[in-house]
Amino acid sequence: MPVWLQARCGLERRSVVALTVVLVVAAGFAVQHFWAGRVQPVTAPEVVRAAAPLGGGEEKQAVDPGASAAGVPHAAAAGTAGAEIVVDVSGKVRDPGIHRLPAGSRVADALRAAGGVRPGTNTEALNRARFLVDGEQVIVGGPAAAAVPGSAGAVAGAAPAAPVSLNTATVDQLDTLPGVGPVLAQHIIDYRTQHGGFRSVDELREVNGIGDRRFADLRNLVRP
Repeated sequence: MPVWLQARCGLERRSVVALTVVLVVAAGFAVQHFWAGRVQPVTAPEVVRAAAPLGGGEEKQAVDPGASAAGVPHAAAAGTAGAEIVVDVSGKVRDPGIHRLPAGSRVADALRAAGGVRPGTNTEALNRARFLVDGEQVIVGGPAAAAVPGSAGAVAGAAPAAPVSLNTATVDQLDTLPGVGPVLAQHIIDYRTQHGGFRSVDELREVNGIGDRRFADLRNLVRP
């Protein structure tokens, strides 16, 4: 800086040197800032192509022609999964009466729904694997069923071979009737002894222990 300017501004030499250093440093920072912010070219990465499979062709998903056809029966089965049948289970079971079961149930399922067979009941005549039909009655522990000519076979316990006589049957014979145990069989014999025998099947209602449901199960299986 000229001496005349220093003298006019009243600046000492030391101050002038310090001011010069500050200006140089500021100029250096400015140059560095603009240099770092300049636009730089960017090189795109090289595209690498995947190698073709050894088979030399594109993989195609195999379509099973029977898949769609198989799905139709499955959907139909799902639609009928909620169907029910109603069966009447009577005789020597723990919970006789009307029971609702899924379609396709068997006799064994009906026995389980009725609480199971009472101890000591002979179930050899029952086909537990047989499919049930809606509205069917299953009688457990009744007399052996009589086969109908020309049919594939009769339902076990559905109808007796011959009605049991209320006036001549023993305790063991009465015990074979559905819903009748040794105690109830003895009540029937006691009533027969006290009243001189049965004049009609309807008198069975008056025996102690026989209600409307049990009478309905027995009326076609006995005679006076």
